Amino acid sequence: MKRKTGQDRSITETWRPATQAVRGGTARSEWGETSEALFLTSGYAYDCAGDAAARFAGEQQGMTYSRLQNPTVEMLEQRIALLEGAEAARCQASGMAAMTAALLCQLSQGDHVVAGRAAFGSCRWLTDSLMPRFGITSTIIDGRDTDAWRDAIQPNTKVFFFETPANPTMDIVDMAAVCGIARENGITTVVDNAFATPVLQRPMDFGADVVAYSATKMMDGQGRVLAGAVCGTRAFIDDVLLPFTRNTGPTLSAFNAWVVLKGLETLDLRIHRQSENAMKVGRFLEGRVPRILHPGLESHPQHALAMRQMKACGPIFSIYLDGGRAQAHGLLDALKLVDISNNIGDSRSLMTHPCSTTHAGLTAEVRAEMGVEEGMLRLNVGLEDPDDLIEDFDQALRAVGL
Repeated sequence: MKRKTGQDRSITETWRPATQAVRGGTARSEWGETSEALFLTSGYAYDCAGDAAARFAGEQQGMTYSRLQNPTVEMLEQRIALLEGAEAARCQASGMAAMTAALLCQLSQGDHVVAGRAAFGSCRWLTDSLMPRFGITSTIIDGRDTDAWRDAIQPNTKVFFFETPANPTMDIVDMAAVCGIARENGITTVVDNAFATPVLQRPMDFGADVVAYSATKMMDGQGRVLAGAVCGTRAFIDDVLLPFTRNTGPTLSAFNAWVVLKGLETLDLRIHRQSENAMKVGRFLEGRVPRILHPGLESHPQHALAMRQMKACGPIFSIYLDGGRAQAHGLLDALKLVDISNNIGDSRSLMTHPCSTTHAGLTAEVRAEMGVEEGMLRLNVGLEDPDDLIEDFDQALRAVGL
């Protein structure tokens, strides 16, 4: 079946993000389908043995094996690259597969990484537990302190790794400043942009080299599938990342890629509406809880920086209660509309207690260093009517004495 793209990247690059999210990377078969086709196949047939040899030698274009290429996955990769403003992207089986691949593909024994203190629990496990097994050391710093990045550089530093806004403390990193320090010293910057997506901020616009995603979150947007992506230059994706992923196999399934393609079509609409809802809910909670960390609120210590880097605040933020785990769990148990769940980016509002879920695998000392306290709760505001969410929080807060 002959396939045609009907697209020229020199044209698609001129489209605005909302258009790219719907049409970017689309490839159509001879049937002329309007929705992206779902190619459920592990392998591909060749017209002759010579074609097979030529494809494996890189002398002929075409698919060889779905661990390396799949038409549906390729469409998603092209679409994400367009949205990110990157030369290329490779999709992975999950967000953590993307983070792991983005780091390990370029690090070797004896290398050093500087990483921001605030991160998803599994990302801290990479820097604190996994990489040291292979002789890769790391220095954990407060990512909000720009000077700390420069001060932590060693002769063998190869990578700066951080998330902004960070999970779950909402730390904001000055991307232009930190990426500038990295470039001056020949260091590759890897940014986890899962909380914002390219709709709200594009780290490469601030000098980042590599951007990694959990597409499970806002890109899917409805809590259906696991997926991840790594964006970078064509040279990085093809020459550094691909050899690692093709041989270790963190492959995204065609079905999951198709679901995320459908999610991207509404990403711009969803994330802006969820950001608006989050602001309304956040302003209500600001008057009821001891402390709130929401980059869209003027009370956030890095509000001005966040708004310089982001087009909107995003749907995720944290609150702190003085009553520790007991009060935090009590609030969760009192909620009637908001679900207790450790996922984020969903169209449904979700709330979790990081100390006992997403960051439970870290020591109490590391959690304290990160600012993850027993009274902290992380909230993902969804697409429900924000007044219904406020009413739910009002009754739940009253139930725990607030």
